[in-house]
Amino acid sequence: MAFSPRTLIQRYRHHETHFQFLYSTFTRSRRDKHKSSSSSSSFGCQSRGDDLKKLYRNDWLSPKELLQIFESIDSSSVLSALSHVSKRKDYKPNEAFYSLIITKLGHAGNFDAIVALLAEIKAQKSCRLSDEFFYNVIKVYGNVGGRINRAIETLFEMKDFNCWPSVKTFNFVLNLLVSSKQFDIIPRVYLGAIELGIEIDACCLNILIKGLCECGRLDDAYNVLDEFPKQGCRPNLRSYSTIMHSLCEHGRVYDAFELLTRLENEGISPDTITFNILISGLRKQGKLEEAIELLDRMMLKGCKPNLGSHQQVLYGLLEAKQFVRAKCFMNQMISRRFRPSFESYKLMILGLCTENLMEEVDLVLQHMVRHGFTPRMGMWRKTLETMFTTVDCGLSSSSSSKLIDEILLDSR
Repeated sequence: MAFSPRTLIQRYRHHETHFQFLYSTFTRSRRDKHKSSSSSSSFGCQSRGDDLKKLYRNDWLSPKELLQIFESIDSSSVLSALSHVSKRKDYKPNEAFYSLIITKLGHAGNFDAIVALLAEIKAQKSCRLSDEFFYNVIKVYGNVGGRINRAIETLFEMKDFNCWPSVKTFNFVLNLLVSSKQFDIIPRVYLGAIELGIEIDACCLNILIKGLCECGRLDDAYNVLDEFPKQGCRPNLRSYSTIMHSLCEHGRVYDAFELLTRLENEGISPDTITFNILISGLRKQGKLEEAIELLDRMMLKGCKPNLGSHQQVLYGLLEAKQFVRAKCFMNQMISRRFRPSFESYKLMILGLCTENLMEEVDLVLQHMVRHGFTPRMGMWRKTLETMFTTVDCGLSSSSSSKLIDEILLDSR
């Protein structure tokens, strides 16, 4: 063999010194940053204390000054500060102020106080609120507090504040329901669009498609495509890609290809993501040759494959245990300036070892290190075990295992 086990490891281990240097530099930088932030933090606390004192002075505060003071107040202290400032004669809250208070109360987890504040605003009718204000309230309920039901209630209560929701706010609530997998509530909210004066748009229908796909109702999602013209809009690439992805996940790859034909007939050009969905679907079905053919077809259609396109094909070759062919494809990827994943390098090396192709392993290791990856101990062990089995060293199995342990220990 042209190289010894120790030489092979030392060839790729010397770069670890560089990583250790980077690590020490990084940790030193973090310590310095921590000291700096500690210093600035103490200054910040003093600044917040000075701002808070302004609330207890008799100096007149403009709405802008009031907003600046509350921006610096900690979320846990905002309620007591609000109680005090509301007694001042110059207290004239506006939408920006209320929005800030609600955001801070949300981060403090005080959602009962938000309900009480909204009730107070509604009773006083002293401040006109916009859709953007309620969008923020709903966002706080949904994203910060996970209170989806309260977010829905707020959406339908907006009209009580003489404010009507925009389609953006309506769609946000629908998306919350999909994200939280509350699929049974989606139809009720969707049907409430007429009551709220919402004109359904493509984004809204795409959210419905996403929800139906996530709960496995693929045929219903497919039928939503026919709803678009009824609402005066057209399905877009996202509409089709969402359904295609779900079809592929459920093993219905050829149904996904039918949708590809349909969207092209409607004058919509598939993009790289669309093709990647199909390539992934073919790979998972074991239809590797069709996946490779589709990769070539992409380029013929003027759609440039990306790293994901190539990575799916590479994984397919590795899963099919076509390691030599996978190595050739990996070289093709690298020539196109795509970096294979660590996992694909790992599978490649282990696969080539099973076929005793040590020269190929050496070349793959070179590419791996050149791309900034560090081979793990298990990969080295497998490589050395293969080397000792392919070369008659006159050692017993236990002696070979002991020698491998010594080599790995010396190379650390």
